[in-house]
Amino acid sequence: MNLSDPRTRSFALVREMMETPRIVASFDFHRSAPAAREIRQTGRLFLTGEGSSRIFPAKNTLYEIQRMGLNLAAFTDGARQAHEYDLSQSVVFGASNSGKTKEVVSLFTELARQGHQKRFGLTANAGTNLEALSTQCYLLNCGKEDAVAATKSVVEQALFYRSLLLPFETDSPMTRNQAEAAAKAQETLEAELDPALVEKIAAAPVVYFAGRNNGVAEELTLKTNEITHKKSDFLEGTYAVHGIEEVMNPGEVVVVVDPFPAEAQKFKEVLVDGVGLAVIAVSARETIFPTIRIPSVAGYDAVLQLLAGWNLLVHVGVALGINLDKAERARKIGNEFLAPA
Repeated sequence: MNLSDPRTRSFALVREMMETPRIVASFDFHRSAPAAREIRQTGRLFLTGEGSSRIFPAKNTLYEIQRMGLNLAAFTDGARQAHEYDLSQSVVFGASNSGKTKEVVSLFTELARQGHQKRFGLTANAGTNLEALSTQCYLLNCGKEDAVAATKSVVEQALFYRSLLLPFETDSPMTRNQAEAAAKAQETLEAELDPALVEKIAAAPVVYFAGRNNGVAEELTLKTNEITHKKSDFLEGTYAVHGIEEVMNPGEVVVVVDPFPAEAQKFKEVLVDGVGLAVIAVSARETIFPTIRIPSVAGYDAVLQLLAGWNLLVHVGVALGINLDKAERARKIGNEFLAPA
């Protein structure tokens, strides 16, 4: 996709997606330093939010913490469930683009009542409920989104959360490779795709996404609903070959994000040979499946995988003749807090 293509340039969704390289290039990784110091001192971090404000930003951060082997207890769940947790010893971050998400506002209201002093907000809008309830609130710089599906804000939220880990690093790939990542983000979004792969997904009644539990495949599952109006499901890890094949049908598609080489043959045997459905990979290397090749930049691979998925879904939506900016039932703010009249 690109802004010169008459099929896509009229959509706010595409314009917002295409702002992402600029967001990557200009992101200030040191802006979060005060919160990062609190996290390092406390040693406990809880990331909450709803929908796209949590799935990729929080889960990618938790993945990185484990991959880096940091001495940091970090976890995530939805804000409503978090009402049942003892968060008194944790730094709490609540992300909400609107700053009005009911579950997050409710949790921060309760934490404030308890006297919790490490409540950090992350939002795209000033003067909101979340800002008022936070001991410190950070505002995103990506600007307003008009399309129902959140895109550029998700990436900025993820970069912000990743910046919280810089005090644990001596030479972060996030700052070292920032310019390269921005260029590769542009390349990934504008990549031409095999029309046969696009058509296969466009014709599928269900699109499954498989891969690591780092937020990428799960976020693309949600974006499939919002952008293509298709049914989808997230199959974490090897879930795709541990029982669900019983109810899969030929004509359905599994998109595997960065498949584990050790598991690829099993996926082929169970899903392609056994069920007869198509498996498509999104990867920086060739795989045994039809593969959408993408660049690799240390520190930014998950972001590039997400952007490649966006590009794929936009192509599918255009092939289906869908208005990419709107949905029949989905809302920009999933559950908005409204003050009592």
